[in-house]
Amino acid sequence: MSTSKIALVTGGSRGLGKNMALSLAQKGIDVILTYHSQQAEAEAVVAEIKNHGRQAVALQLDASAVKTFDGFFEQVKAALRDTFGADKFDFLINNAGTGLYASFAETSEEQFDQALNLHFKGPFFLTQKALTLLNDGGRIVNISSGLARFSYPGSSAYASMKGAIEVLTRYQAKELGARGIAANVVAPGAIETDFGGGHVRDNKELNAQVASATPLGRVGQPDDIGSIVAFLCTEDAKWINAQRIEASGGMNI
Repeated sequence: MSTSKIALVTGGSRGLGKNMALSLAQKGIDVILTYHSQQAEAEAVVAEIKNHGRQAVALQLDASAVKTFDGFFEQVKAALRDTFGADKFDFLINNAGTGLYASFAETSEEQFDQALNLHFKGPFFLTQKALTLLNDGGRIVNISSGLARFSYPGSSAYASMKGAIEVLTRYQAKELGARGIAANVVAPGAIETDFGGGHVRDNKELNAQVASATPLGRVGQPDDIGSIVAFLCTEDAKWINAQRIEASGGMNI
């Protein structure tokens, strides 16, 4: 059986998820990563992880489609057996997500439901269904947002769901502690990725606004986040539990 630790990272084909997957590999952790539609990008990340000397596999997942989760975990079981020689994994990183930019007055029910399924209902039930495959002493890392602490117009639905994730994380820590499983949440600030259509990266005015509101004087990069997630999956972080770690350069402090 495999002696390596194994992480499952949702939305690992690009952006922050890709950086998390690579950072985990650099810590000596094998990776199962999921992608929604970008299979070629996901396989490129797998190849890069293998270049780091770790094992990896990419699986398709719509992280908002709860009814597909049972079938997905059958694939996870097969991957654990065939690729890693294992029957369980150690770390679950609930990263998959997309942006929603709409004013409170104009957010439609359809937009709300899509975001709710992806950002709260999905992670709630994906984690629940993962419990039988998650090793005792494992780790859950949920991804929130600086927007759960400070408010920018246009993010009311998205940020509210991230607030819900933060409360859920504390309950997971409370209820899963008997199994030695710790649950924490990482809350990125504004990061230059293609998230939300490259909203922060490509809008120069917004980019400058974020930098001016950040004591360290710049917008975040993916590399600012992946290493924190990887750290939470190491023995160095063994006594960190039920915490919200914001990585925003001190934005709007």
